[in-house]
This record gives sequence, structure tokens and C-alpha cells, in this order.
Amino acid sequence: MQGTLTQPLVVVAGASGDLGARLVRALTFKGARVRALVRRPGDVPVSQHVEPVTVDFADLAALTRAVAGGACVVSALNGTAPVILDAQGRLLDAAVAARVPHFIPSDFCLDYRATRPGDNRNMDLRRTFSARLDAAPIRATSILNGPFADLLEGQAPIVLHRFRRVLFWGEADQLFDFTTKDDVAAFTADAALDPEAPRYLRIAGDQISPRGIAEMLTGMEGRRWRLFRAGSVARLSTLIALARTLTPETDAPFPAWQGMQYLRDMSTGRGKLHGLDNARYGKTDWTSVAEVLARTLR
Repeated sequence: MQGTLTQPLVVVAGASGDLGARLVRALTFKGARVRALVRRPGDVPVSQHVEPVTVDFADLAALTRAVAGGACVVSALNGTAPVILDAQGRLLDAAVAARVPHFIPSDFCLDYRATRPGDNRNMDLRRTFSARLDAAPIRATSILNGPFADLLEGQAPIVLHRFRRVLFWGEADQLFDFTTKDDVAAFTADAALDPEAPRYLRIAGDQISPRGIAEMLTGMEGRRWRLFRAGSVARLSTLIALARTLTPETDAPFPAWQGMQYLRDMSTGRGKLHGLDNARYGKTDWTSVAEVLARTLR
């Protein structure tokens, strides 16, 4: 049910991106006023509920003016060090300067606190930014949701529809966390409107192993899906090292080896989420892996 515009103002950075746009929709659905920070005019349409503001993320003074009056700043910025550390760092500085009470960084991932430094570039960036955020005089909340379930529809090299195989490394019974982007956005909107939100919130729309995915797909299709063990986690680590050696340096957030690093942290269980906060805001309509894959099968 659509709320009223009496809710506090939430500032969303990266509002024109995939997750950012979903966050804006989720916030407005809950009746929030949204100020959408964008790099180019027209990236986000003006509406009764959304005020787009074009900003230069290198301009701290402009950023400070842009976030002023916000009850929470939510970062949906996506990238490597120039974005996660530099641009997001200036966004944090602006929020502190404008005395915004709450900041949600662009984490939206597995539990990077439990991963090994040096094993995953993108987790290392979040770990580095987290230390800076913890030292800042502002309330912070990180949303940890595991990998996006939407990737199972084709981008993640796990469900091989052509061969009716579920690929895995290591153990077939290792549980993975999956959460759709829409579920992440809806939960994050609740957290942004919660002045008592804790430092970390852990959510998972579904928890399922490679074996569980194969059994589920067999039941859905009526044809047998098999497991395909690509090798040990140690072998995956060797392939990651080789891929990094052969790949030119890049600021792209997800080169092939980065996805492999993410899969390694899933396969070892190091990034596994424990003590889920799914029920904190009363959300019960979490999207399952079966619902996601049913869209692909159709």
C-alpha cells in the first residue's frame, strides 16, 4: 500500500543503476521522499516522489549540498576502487558534513568480514571502506545478501541449461545464499527508514546447495538434472590466478576472474550468512531460487 509523503527524505546515490533504480521504486512505494543523485540530467525522471539531482562526485561541496536534509544516504554506487573507495568516500564525507544521521554503503554482497584478505578484490574494497565508515561519526548499516539470485537466470556459471547440469566446485552440499535484487531493494528501503537499524543486517531469499538446485530442477522439468563437479576449490584458485595473469588490468567491476573469486568464497562457505535478519521488518514474500529459475524455464 502506498504511504504518504510524511516520511523522512532518503538520498540515493547511483539511482540510475540497476539496483539503484529498484531502491528508488521500493522507497517511493513505502511513501518515502527520494532525492536521486545522478551523474547526468535525465538519468532518473522527475516525479511527485523523486527529485533527481545531478552531481559531480568529485565535488565535495556540491555533494554536501545534495545530501543536506536527508535522514539517510543510501549508496548504490558500483565499481572498483575509484568508485567504492574514492567516490563513495566523498559521499560519506558529504553525509557527515551535512549531519545526515544514517549511511548505508554499497555492500550488497556475501559476508566479506569472513573472507580472507587478498582472495576477493571486491570484498577487499568493501572491507577497506568498512573500516573508514566505522571511524566516521555517523550511524551505518550494511546489507549483506549473498549473491543476487537474478544471476541464476543466465549470468552465473552454475546452472547450465543446455546440458542440464549444475556446476560446482568443492562440495555439492555447500549451502549458498541467494537474494533477488527486488527483495534486497525492498529490505534496504525498510532499513533506510529505520533510525535504529544495526551496523549489519543479513538477509537471504533462499539458501540452497548445488545438489538441492539439481534436485529442484529435476522436479520442475520432469527430466533429470545432474551435478557436474568442475574440481576442487584449490583447482579453482589455480584457475583464478591464471586468469588474473592473462587479463589486463581493468577497472571493470566484474571481469571473469572476479566472478570466479566470488564463486570461491561461496564454495568454501567463508562468505556464508548466519543469523538472518529476514523477519526484522515483517517481510515474508521472499523470492525463492525455484521462482527465479521457473522464469528461465518458461
